[in-house]
Amino acid sequence: MIAQARLALPAVPLLFGIPVDFILFALILVGVAVFHHHTMRVALIGLVMIALYKISFTGFRTGPGAAGFLSHLRHEWVILVNLFCLLTGFAVLSRHFEKSHVPVVLPKFMPHDWKGAFIMLLMVWVLSSFLDNIAAALIGGAMAHQLFRARVHIGYLAAIVAASNAGGSWSVVGDTTTTMMWIDGVSPLYVLEAIIASSVAICICGIPAAILQQKYSPILAHAREHTRIDWPRLGIVLLILVFAIAANVTVNTAFPQFADHFPFIGAAVWLAILLSIALRRPDWEVLPEAIKGSLFLLSLVLCASMMPVEKLPPASWHTAFGLGFLSSVFDNIPLTALALKQGGYDWGFVAYTVGFGGSMIWFGSSAGVALTNLYPEARSVTLWVRHGWFVIVAYVLAFFAMLAVWPWQPDKQHKSDFIQTTVAR
Repeated sequence: MIAQARLALPAVPLLFGIPVDFILFALILVGVAVFHHHTMRVALIGLVMIALYKISFTGFRTGPGAAGFLSHLRHEWVILVNLFCLLTGFAVLSRHFEKSHVPVVLPKFMPHDWKGAFIMLLMVWVLSSFLDNIAAALIGGAMAHQLFRARVHIGYLAAIVAASNAGGSWSVVGDTTTTMMWIDGVSPLYVLEAIIASSVAICICGIPAAILQQKYSPILAHAREHTRIDWPRLGIVLLILVFAIAANVTVNTAFPQFADHFPFIGAAVWLAILLSIALRRPDWEVLPEAIKGSLFLLSLVLCASMMPVEKLPPASWHTAFGLGFLSSVFDNIPLTALALKQGGYDWGFVAYTVGFGGSMIWFGSSAGVALTNLYPEARSVTLWVRHGWFVIVAYVLAFFAMLAVWPWQPDKQHKSDFIQTTVAR
């Protein structure tokens, strides 16, 4: 039925050789960049505009008209609900972590100059290799709030997001995209090679960001006296993270056939939060802002999912490099799915580019959106790029550094059956 519906769809209208869908999406991104104090309104108006356009003129991959739109929502709802639950749940987690007083006692164990700020970024990088990048970014934001007396430079916020995205790029349990590769049959060793670019990137962007932050607001020189760690709150943080990791690994490895049918990971996070209420009251006051930021990101994700991106250019390192810039405005999950379907990539390079690329703009990754819920002043593309320029430089230099020491080695066997079948047709 879907195949018949696709045949019935009209040709995609073009303007100056570009599908109108992409022009509308570009206008939304420009609106977000220009009207950064009204990002929610811009995103929601844009979502309605694109949905009405596609219902009226082009249809969807799942069919034409309103019926096609509803089918598209049924296909995307698990991803959207998972993201919503993770963004709101990890906002609660970050407040638990902050109130555990762990960030307050950290100065006892960290250098009291820019190296302390850099070590904190390395901590986020390591955490993200086995946690969700949203959680790692929010934990980093909570630590920064305490260590720098609530005065965190936008450039340093960009570096926190970059560290969280870089850390997840070389681990099959550190990011949704690398987990997708693992499920699709890509060896974890192929993904692990991304640690080369990831390590270079965190140094290139982390050191100048740490120096900038130290000049803006120096790290606490001493821990507060008589401060005690609230172990029950820290236990709640660990419980939420264990539930999230367990759900991710269990569903995606043991029961991948059910992964697209229910938002297991998001549900696991909120189950842990509800189970812990008797131990410590969650800080529900963080939810309104978290919900607002979540709806903004979900609007952009849904807009991106409706774009007519049916295929990528031929697999090469040039294409992989371009995917990083595309990932700063498009959801990296469908981009990864397209690359896996096409095959012929060096998956370590793809893992790095689609993972780290979203750090270049504040709404380019869910980690960036989550962190700007805590620091609304960072919701400006102009300020993010101007103060976090070293993230873009790090992306480019780290990619070519990896290409120099680890030549492009496409996985020609992956999806070879799909390629042969396509050629035969």
